[in-house]
Amino acid sequence: MTIHPPERIWWKPVSGAERLYISAALLFTLTTFFLMPVWHFLGAQNPNMQTYRVDKAEYLQKVTAWADKYKVGERAGVPVVEPPPGGDVYLLARTFQWFPVIKLKAGQTYRVHVSSSDLVHGLSLQPLNMNFMVIPGYEYILYVTPTQKGEFGIVCNEFCGLGHHLMVGRLIVE
Repeated sequence: MTIHPPERIWWKPVSGAERLYISAALLFTLTTFFLMPVWHFLGAQNPNMQTYRVDKAEYLQKVTAWADKYKVGERAGVPVVEPPPGGDVYLLARTFQWFPVIKLKAGQTYRVHVSSSDLVHGLSLQPLNMNFMVIPGYEYILYVTPTQKGEFGIVCNEFCGLGHHLMVGRLIVE
C-alpha cells in the first residue's frame, strides 16, 4: 500500500516538442512501410530464382556427371570445374563440404543450380553479401553474373553439425 494514492489523471498532455517527435517517427514509419514494395520491384536486390523439387540421389548423379565433364584440375581432392561461359553450374552442399570448386569467367551470366544431399545448409558467398538457404530435396536456380575477379569463399551459414566450421568451398572468377 502506498502512502499517497496516485493522481487521478496520471498522464500529462503531450507537449509541443513531444508532438513533433511523435509526428516525425510516425511519418518515417509510414513512409518506409509504403516504400517496401517499391524497393522490392525497383531495387534489384532480390535474386531471380527458380525452385524445383528434386530427388537427392538424382541430383548427386547430375552434379557428379557435370563435374567429370568439365573438370580442369583438382584442389585438395575436390575437382575444379570450369563450365562453358553462359552455361549451367551445379553446386552440391553435403556434410561439411561444398562440391565442386567452381571456376567462372567475369562478365558472363551463369545458371547456378544449388541443392543439398543431406541437411539444411546456408550458402553465403564471401566477401560479398549473398545468402541463400539450401534445402535437401529442392533445387534452386540462381542467375549469377560475376563482375569481380578473384577467389571467393563459399561458406555454410546454417549450423550443420560438429564440422560446420570446416564447410568452406571456393569460387574462382577469372
